[in-house]
Amino acid sequence: MSDAINFSVGGMTCAACSTRIEKILNRLEGVKATVNLASERVQILLDESAPPINTIIDAVRKAGFTVDENSLILSLSGMTCAVCATRIEKILNRLPATRATVNFATEQAHIEFVPGVIEPENFVAAIEKAGYGAHPLQEEKPESLRTKREELWRKERNHFLLTAFFAVPFLVQMVSMFFSHAGMMPGWIQLFLATPVQFFCGGRFYRQAWNALRGGAANMDVLIVLGTSIAYFFSAVVVLFQLNQPLYFEASVSIITLISLGKLMEMRARRQTGAGLESLLQLQPQIAHVESNGAISDRPVADVSVGDIFLVRPGETVPVDGTVLDGTSEVDEAMLTGESVPVLKQKADQVFGGTMNANGLLRVKATGVGANTALAHIVKMVEQAQGSKASVQRLADKVSGIFVPAIVLVAATTFLVGWAITGSATWSLVSAVSVLVIACPCSLGLATPTAIMVGTGLGAQAGILFRNADALEQAQKLTTLIVDKTGTLTKGKPTVSDVIPAVGIEQDALLSVASTLEAGSEHPLARAIVDYAAAKGMKTQSVNSFKAIPGKGVTGQIDGVSAFLGSPFFLKDNGFLETDSISSDLEQNGKTVVGVGKGEQFLGFIALSDTLRPDAVSTIQALKKAGISIIMLTGDNERTARVVAQEVGIDDYIAGVLPANKADTVKKYRATGECVGMVGDGINDAPALVAADVSFAIGAGADIARDTADIILMKSDLTSVLDAISLSHATLSKIRQNLFFAFIYNILGVPLAAFGLLSPIVAGAAMAMSSVSVVSNALLLNSWKPHPRP
Repeated sequence: MSDAINFSVGGMTCAACSTRIEKILNRLEGVKATVNLASERVQILLDESAPPINTIIDAVRKAGFTVDENSLILSLSGMTCAVCATRIEKILNRLPATRATVNFATEQAHIEFVPGVIEPENFVAAIEKAGYGAHPLQEEKPESLRTKREELWRKERNHFLLTAFFAVPFLVQMVSMFFSHAGMMPGWIQLFLATPVQFFCGGRFYRQAWNALRGGAANMDVLIVLGTSIAYFFSAVVVLFQLNQPLYFEASVSIITLISLGKLMEMRARRQTGAGLESLLQLQPQIAHVESNGAISDRPVADVSVGDIFLVRPGETVPVDGTVLDGTSEVDEAMLTGESVPVLKQKADQVFGGTMNANGLLRVKATGVGANTALAHIVKMVEQAQGSKASVQRLADKVSGIFVPAIVLVAATTFLVGWAITGSATWSLVSAVSVLVIACPCSLGLATPTAIMVGTGLGAQAGILFRNADALEQAQKLTTLIVDKTGTLTKGKPTVSDVIPAVGIEQDALLSVASTLEAGSEHPLARAIVDYAAAKGMKTQSVNSFKAIPGKGVTGQIDGVSAFLGSPFFLKDNGFLETDSISSDLEQNGKTVVGVGKGEQFLGFIALSDTLRPDAVSTIQALKKAGISIIMLTGDNERTARVVAQEVGIDDYIAGVLPANKADTVKKYRATGECVGMVGDGINDAPALVAADVSFAIGAGADIARDTADIILMKSDLTSVLDAISLSHATLSKIRQNLFFAFIYNILGVPLAAFGLLSPIVAGAAMAMSSVSVVSNALLLNSWKPHPRP
């Protein structure tokens, strides 16, 4: 045996599972596997005839088990263009059990891998072998990140100033040549000034070009080195051998200077693209006032643990997530929800790290610290979205992969054909240099990620969290939007409006049975009934054999007698044949009605009403005006559904939908070729959210809905759906503009240079500015604003 791997497997429940995995793996040629059920790990010895490791892992997954994966973000250095990013991505994805995406704009690699098969140090080694730098991204304070960026900025600025110092005489010479040839510097002075620019100031281009070629790829630096070296060495030969030929030192010097200026401007512009994420990172304070043994001490936020009690004084920022133990105050949660109106907080309410306490003193118990705070989850989601790739980027990636070899071929053809046609090797050489210099794969690599960085950052500031770049791209394609009623169109906080006992039944008896059956449920209707009964002084009894029938009702044994609560149809199905004229009248008014029965006796009806969200009507009308078809889904009966649909202006609705069938409805509309979105807030909506092309979770809803949705709306209002779609349109518009500029620049620039219509200096300036223009155009996205709230 020549190799061994060891990885974790999930989903095993007994020895039969481990035996099954062993049999499946040992059937593969060259594989000897042993499975440890206790540690849930697989140990495999491989010989030379063994299949690829990915095949082995796929076999485990096809058997119905899971293979544990870890994620890792690497900070990269040494990339100079999109070709570098593509090269690193290919290198990483060739490694076993690895999925990687490389973002040129953020200079990061996002990697999913199977521990035991491969480890983080393998990724770093592979990247460094290719000539680039890499190290795991550490959590850093905003101040240290800003300091690091400022240090890089100063270093780049000083490098440009040194280059410009040597370039100024050439600039003076070029200006004076417009008036007289008397300003021409002697050749040996030009050689003296150009040499440090070429090999010291431009030395990094040589190093990066060598690293790229050594790794088996060619990038922008290769083009720069070829172009400037041809101009420099041609001129050096003319000076040293005193040939009667023109000098092109000013071309190589100007190209390096202009590219250095472009890099400086690009760095300044690119650091603004992460402003949205940085503003989030700056929200968390550094100190918490922790209570210990009756005394208050200031402690770094990083040292606060779950269960610690801390104080938040008026005007201070909440350090970590927690539950209020004492005090009353208003808290500004705009950083989480984008909502400017402060929220009243009192005993038992939740507060979140990074929110601002307004006017009262709060005593809080920490419930979420470090990476488990709401703010940390938001930052992580934004980072993941910014590190992901939109499908629209694929074309640019393919072009970047063959870009440099194609440009070198065009330059060589330009030189040979130009020389053959004109008979002038000098003219052909200058044209070839222009071709090499003007080509710019950087703009292709920056076109998409810079716009995504700005868009996702703006979304986070507005309370809209995109899970990945595809979600941001898909939202603007929506043609059909399916909307859940309760908690989405309505506030999701129903209240009891009517209690109608049956003839001969006391109201207390009805409420007692109803609250007892609903005591263990978290459904909004159940909570409303329990709270109403508690306010009336009702005490719940013990219930046995409790059973919930999704979308219908609940049953249980109270004092040994069967009891039922649910829709009128559910009660009829269980033998309670009371007339439903009362329930019909209530439903005609848009109320939700439940019936209650015990033993063989019908106890009565309880009606609940839920108010519409303030922005429901305006949002639905705006979505319809945008050409999006709206369908409302609800488990309510047809009469109640019709009333709500009419109130909000929805023409198409489907009533009586069981939770299990919501996803089927979504799939049905997708099968017609529509791009279908789903807006929901609860656990029952999760399957439908997964089934949709793009899904929106109302932020105040259940955790599982937020975990499965593509877009999380932290404001808990429907207008945020409009904002998400609007931001998607704006971001994709910038991406298309950027890609157009990047492609048209190269499509026009390269032929002009090949026909000798652009000098190398102009070509260098154009190349330097192409990336700057793409990043600057992405920054114009900052003008986007969310819709005003009603």
